[in-house]
Amino acid sequence: MKRAYTKMTYDKVLVTGGTGFVGRSLKKIRPNWIYLSSGDCDLADKDQCFEYFIKEKPDAIIHLAARTGGIKENVNNQAEFFYENIEINTNVIHQAYRAGIKRVLSALSTCCFPDVVEKYPFSEEDMFAGPPAASNLSYGFSKRALYVQSNSYRKQYGLNYSCFSPCNLYGPDNNFDFEESHFMSSMIRKFYEAKDGDTLEFWGSGAPLRQHMYVDDLSRIICLLLDKHNSSIPIIVSLGENMSIKRTIEMCSRVIGKDVDVVFNDELDGQYRKDGDNRRLLELVGNYKFTSLEQGIRKTYEWYEQNH
Repeated sequence: MKRAYTKMTYDKVLVTGGTGFVGRSLKKIRPNWIYLSSGDCDLADKDQCFEYFIKEKPDAIIHLAARTGGIKENVNNQAEFFYENIEINTNVIHQAYRAGIKRVLSALSTCCFPDVVEKYPFSEEDMFAGPPAASNLSYGFSKRALYVQSNSYRKQYGLNYSCFSPCNLYGPDNNFDFEESHFMSSMIRKFYEAKDGDTLEFWGSGAPLRQHMYVDDLSRIICLLLDKHNSSIPIIVSLGENMSIKRTIEMCSRVIGKDVDVVFNDELDGQYRKDGDNRRLLELVGNYKFTSLEQGIRKTYEWYEQNH
């Protein structure tokens, strides 16, 4: 991988989606950065967006703001997911350019990669090798558009606008609502509320494979990418573990110590696998030691116990 970047230190960094899941994790590591919430500025409004950027004058922006949700919400709200994300992303990139901000690091998702590729784990070059999974189609294409826009401004205006693509995330402060949450948060809550001998129902068949990354790992990596990632490559941020939903539930049962029966409803299985290759990431940031899935489940469950 070509690494033609110049290491920089950004004194004033603005984080969009600053009160969201990743933003709250990032704030524990970099408390002095500016964490933008929807109450501070409506990023869907181009004038508000521009005026806020001009007022704050950040050296760099970490763009995390997005409309996100679990598989059920993605399937049922394709129009909102596409429109809202396209609107936010388009404004952030263009208004940052207008405001003279030369560094923007934007979060994509492995959901924007094809539903099926020829070889796994997929690499950054596979992004346009096919459409995203039907269950994430609108969200996936909105993230692809963010990548295309970032690279367009990079090429035309010579700006360091780059992107990274994280795998599935979990951890403290996530959304644990059954209707809106992702699989890991829903699983943690179900086990918290269960008693020995209960039957827990999960979506799908349990067969799909997933990479699940503890959110604090992503936050630490974002801090490294802000300085080091100056290229058009949509760096995949993932870890080596790739486990079926069924095995993940079994691990959770063992870690938490609750003996329950598990059934699957065979609905909304989603993408069978979407594991990404992290070799380029490790070339860039070094041999990062990720939180193991077992450790992460234990930490998340203990946090949920204390806060709910």
